[in-house]
Amino acid sequence: MKFALPLILALSIAAPAAAQDTIGTGPNKVSVDIGLGAAYKPTYSGSDEHEASPWLIMRDLRLRGVGAGEDTGFKISPNVNMIGPRDEDDDDRLDGLNDIDRAYEVGLKATYNMGQTTGYATIRKGFGGHEGIAGELGATYRFETTDRMTFWAGVEAGYGNGEFNETYYGVSDSEAARTDYDAYSADGGFNTASISLEGRYALTPNTAIKGEVKFSRIIGDAADSPIVRDRNQPSVRLGIVRTLNFAF
Repeated sequence: MKFALPLILALSIAAPAAAQDTIGTGPNKVSVDIGLGAAYKPTYSGSDEHEASPWLIMRDLRLRGVGAGEDTGFKISPNVNMIGPRDEDDDDRLDGLNDIDRAYEVGLKATYNMGQTTGYATIRKGFGGHEGIAGELGATYRFETTDRMTFWAGVEAGYGNGEFNETYYGVSDSEAARTDYDAYSADGGFNTASISLEGRYALTPNTAIKGEVKFSRIIGDAADSPIVRDRNQPSVRLGIVRTLNFAF
């Protein structure tokens, strides 16, 4: 937090000066939001304690001119995600559990737009910290309060296969031997249910302040894990993003 907030302020000042139109030429266009911010969230998924940490933003990867046209309701686009590492030093309740490296996820997102309402489904393969399958099913409702301020109210259910849920919610026999936890195996299935409110304030056409308030609840086999101390997982995030546009 100590270094993230000054960086947010610096980016907000410097971004307008660094404004640039589309990089490259061609009928196909790719855009992505890149930025930095700060988050206040549980120390790990299932913790009853919170911490402030940097928020590295890479969201809304969009393809235009490839596949479905811009005016169609149904689209498929790339989808990426990153899950931070989990170390036993992060929380006393993780003492004796195996550390989990940072995970990178790559996959696809299918969306269907119905005016201001958008339904979506994602599926991603993990690399690094986990090698399972994860994704979300959800819907958002978009509304604008001014020409610069846009909000999205959303509901979402997160899921993971057995390998994903076992990584973040399971306790192996060897871990149980080193801790007071009983061994636990988490099967695949839905693991979170969430509601959220996201806001975006445009500073320039390509630079914006982005914030999100989210309340998640751990469900399914994940909720029964002995390392889950609180099923309710609220979080707050605030940052600044820059939309990068490429053409090919």
